Parts: sequence; C-alpha cells; structure tokens
Amino acid sequence: MSFSSRLLPAAIVLAFSPLAHAEEDTASAFTPKLAYTGEAAATLDGGKQSGTAYAGQLMFGVDVDLDKALGWHGATLKAYGTNRHGTNLANSSTGNSTSVQEIYGGQGTRLANLTLEQQLLDGRLVLEAGRSVANIHFLGSDLCQYFQGNSACGNPTYVFRTSNFTWWPVSSWMADAKAWVTPNVYVHVGAYQVDPSQADDGEHGLKWSTHQATGWVVPYAVGYQRTASTGRKASYELGGWQDNSSYSDPLRDANGNPALLSGLDYASSHGRSGLYARFEQQLSGDQDGGLTVFGAALKGTSGQLIEDRFLMAGLVQRGTFASRPQDDIAFVVTQQTYSDIALENLRLARAAAGGTGTPHASQVMMELSYGIAITPKLRIAPNLHYIVHPDQFNEPTRLHDLPNALVAGLRLDWSL
Repeated sequence: MSFSSRLLPAAIVLAFSPLAHAEEDTASAFTPKLAYTGEAAATLDGGKQSGTAYAGQLMFGVDVDLDKALGWHGATLKAYGTNRHGTNLANSSTGNSTSVQEIYGGQGTRLANLTLEQQLLDGRLVLEAGRSVANIHFLGSDLCQYFQGNSACGNPTYVFRTSNFTWWPVSSWMADAKAWVTPNVYVHVGAYQVDPSQADDGEHGLKWSTHQATGWVVPYAVGYQRTASTGRKASYELGGWQDNSSYSDPLRDANGNPALLSGLDYASSHGRSGLYARFEQQLSGDQDGGLTVFGAALKGTSGQLIEDRFLMAGLVQRGTFASRPQDDIAFVVTQQTYSDIALENLRLARAAAGGTGTPHASQVMMELSYGIAITPKLRIAPNLHYIVHPDQFNEPTRLHDLPNALVAGLRLDWSL
C-alpha cells in the first residue's frame, strides 16, 4: 500500500469532521485581491515636447467575510494597499494639467482602504466606515477599466479640480451609507475627511491623526440602476457635493486684489459645492457584450472655482468581432471649461513673464482604445489621445499656447 493510500481513510474522516468544516469555512471567508495596472504613453505630435512616460500600480488586499469568520452577519472587512510608481507624461511632455495616465498619483506604497461594511435589512441598507476615499464610492464607473486618460476616469476630473474630493489611493476617515428604496432606486450619502498632507508622495496611509485635516467633503446622490439580470444594464444618477474644507482662491489675495499684482498670498477660502448628472445605458447585446453609451455633466454651484463646467460623452462596445468576443473598443470625449477668474490669473501670469493674450477658455480631450483579451485575466489596450488646446495650469508663466497634442498609450491590466 502506498503512503498516499494509507492516508486516504484518515483524510475522509477529517473531511467529514466538524473541525474540517470549520477550517474550510474560515478559509473561504478570505477573498484575496491582487492586480497590476500599467499605463505607458508617448507624445507623437504637439504639446510641449516629445517624450515618453510609464506609470503603474500594484494593488493588493483582502476582503474578509466576517459572517463566515466570526458569525457576524452581513459584515465585511476590506483591507487594500497599493504601490504606485513611474512618471507622468503631462508633467514632462504634453504640458497640460490633466494626465493621460489615470493611474498616476499618490506615489509609493500605502494603505488605500481599511473599512468595515455592514449590510442591514437584507442588503437594502449598506453602511461603511473607516479609512477610504470618496471616488471609489461616488462618481466612479466600471466602464473606466476601458480607458487610460484621467479626464474621464477614474472619475470626471472636474470634481477634483473644484473641490477637495478625496481620491484613490489617498485614504482618510470616512463614513458612507447607501439605501435601496426599491430594487432599482437608491439614495447615497457619505462624509470624507480632507487631509492634503496625506497626498504627498511617499506617505504610507498610516498617519491617522486629524490635526492636519482641513474639513470634510460630503457627496450625495439619488439614482436608478438596472442590472443584466432584469434587462439591459442601465444607470441614471443625479448628485452633488458640499466641501467645507479650505482652498486657495484662484485669483485674489485677502484684500480682494489679484495676488499676482499685489505680491501677497492667494486668499484662503472655505466652502465649495457642485452638482452633476450622469448616465450609462446598454443599447445592445447581453451581460457579456454589446454597446453601452454614457455621459455626464458637472457644474459648480458655489465657491471660487478654477473650472466652470465639465461635459463628457462616450461609448464602449464589448465583443467587437465574432472571432474576438472578449475584445472591446471604447471612445470618450470630454470638455473642461475654465472660469473667468482662473483665466484672468493665467493672463496675468503670462503677462508678468513677458507674454501676451489669454489662454484658451476650454480643453477638449479624446481617447480611442481597443482592448485585447490575451487571457481571461490579462488584457492589453492600445489607445490614442488627442488634446485640443492643452491648458496652462501646470506652467502659468508659459508665454504661448501649446499646439494640440497627439498621444499614443498602452494600458495593461493583469488580475493576479
């Protein structure tokens, strides 16, 4: 009799013992998370100068089903970390302030999420609290996995330019509640502490003191959502945010004069807000493919804002050819329209450096992407970006407008 066959009876007894089932249940309570995203980009024409850049993120973590682990019904512990590395083409080459690599920012290794989620009323009420970020709970979309640019994804860039909306992976204290009024209609509200010091490169996300916090941002939404199990996917949402944290006025000093003329610091202000409407609608196909169109409009409602409004429209076609049912093609176009006070500040900065004129009042960014499913867990997506009127916010003293920029990119997603 072989060694393995001698062990077989004992293995059968162990498999049907209470201890074995307890160990199996405990093991199944843990769902590991491990994924890598890489985004390469190169300026082909226009912008500030030719150049290349690569940014990447390793995400690691675990979901713990506390019902299976501890008998705590409806509770889940979520712990995620990231390592972000690489460079940003917007800084080195395109010259504008909106990246074509949405994975860049919050460089280094840090704790991105540590929260406790509690589901109540058979899942109709979901509460979550701990250390997290606003943009994975609000204004995010699964469609962002098909794009590389930061204008539209991971969230519309407008919300970060007109508020201190917290962003992945820079975590802070938070609490969030989502209630399903009907199987398809929900209301959603959250509160996220603003701590700008946490965003510095090299921070590790483990400084949980609140002494450098400057306030809170409170996003809210009401929406309708239909899943593939009840028809073609659809999502319609109206929402907004209230931000009471501090920020610098885009133009004026504390006396109300242009800071660039007075030589004084820009005034510190509190209180900004905005509203948005967005939708996603599947037009054809099934849960595994088909055409989905989407769009969004965002508008500021109070405060001294660098941008006036933001518009976005796009489409994603999953299952492009019969021979490539897992591939996808995606296109998105966004327009950022700047405020009069932000443009006046740029005009003054240009004039002080010896230039003339006012930079363009808006920036349009387009992205066309084709995703290739190498395996069920590995996807690469070559993409092209065209930037019309690259903005001047990264370099206010630039003497002339930059030419439109054409950028080639390559996104890699690997679920490990």
